[in-house]
Amino acid sequence: MKLQRAVGFLALGLLLLAIPAVLTSPSAAQIGIGISVRIGPPALPVYEQPICPGAGFLWTPGYWAWDDDEGYYWVPGTWVEAPEPGFLWTPGYWGWNNGVYAWNGGYWGPHVGFYGGINYGFGYGGNGFYGGEWRGGAFFYNTAVVNVNTTVIRNVYVNRTVIVNNESHVAFNGGEGGVSVRPTPEQEQWAHERHVPPVAAQVKHVNEARQNRDNFARVNGGKPAIAATARPGEFKGPGVVRAKAAGAPYHAPAMSPKEARAPAPKPANRPAAPPSKSNPKPSNPRENAPRENAPRPSENRAKPAPREENARPASAPRPESRPAAKPSPAPRQEHEAAPKPERQAAPPRQAAPPKKEAAPKEEHKGR
Repeated sequence: MKLQRAVGFLALGLLLLAIPAVLTSPSAAQIGIGISVRIGPPALPVYEQPICPGAGFLWTPGYWAWDDDEGYYWVPGTWVEAPEPGFLWTPGYWGWNNGVYAWNGGYWGPHVGFYGGINYGFGYGGNGFYGGEWRGGAFFYNTAVVNVNTTVIRNVYVNRTVIVNNESHVAFNGGEGGVSVRPTPEQEQWAHERHVPPVAAQVKHVNEARQNRDNFARVNGGKPAIAATARPGEFKGPGVVRAKAAGAPYHAPAMSPKEARAPAPKPANRPAAPPSKSNPKPSNPRENAPRENAPRPSENRAKPAPREENARPASAPRPESRPAAKPSPAPRQEHEAAPKPERQAAPPRQAAPPKKEAAPKEEHKGR
């Protein structure tokens, strides 16, 4: 009994540990993997960058995320500790794809890859990152584009030649009104490197931003009250920065969020591509179909011929067909028929003239 109770308490403990993991599982989906909608995101708001809280924190720009019930909501930009030395943050972006706006999630990696050419600011001017660089195991900040307290953080430098004069606030790539930028060969190569998904602090940051109704575009009109924070999840205090203005006049969408939600375009295109590659496969069954039909009629034609022959001998021409096939047995049957009547006539001859038989015998003897 004690053993059973111990096992029961152990199972209960495992269940309690699993509950938080289940509750946080939707948070990973809210990062935006596979999200696609029929309406584009609002323009990026205008805001200032909060001061870096300490060495080793990297800037992750704010962006518009999607909620199926409320539509677009703003995820404030924030400073996040890198998961490991040498890793940089590649922001996610919205991209036009076959009639919908699909979200491409951000990631950590050794290089800053393609992020749609979106001007997120603070070192992310649309191509690459100029807000700092790793030197050995320490991150050095470019104070020309990022807000760092140089009295606290000594790993700094100034490089004003990398400043990009890009005043665009468009939040999506491709389509009508989107940014027309394609990845470079280097960025395509970097896409195959080892990447790390958003860390737990970023996931929590996104979920808490979603729970604040003031972050939704239909409430703030593209000008969120919490545009950026000093640390992930800190939406109150001196580290919170308000947006100065909306990036462009906000226009409420004509359709509801549920109507705007669309399936991912990539799975829809995949089934369309294989048939083109597998054209020989459908042609084979089509070629096999006529071949199967061809022998069947030929067999049917061969079969009726013997059936007709069988039908003819069933009537009268059986004897005609037999002599035609076997001419020799016909005369044999005639010879056999001749001796049979002679044998039948012999007995009457023997019964009537017994005397005549004696006479010829004597004649033969005389001759």
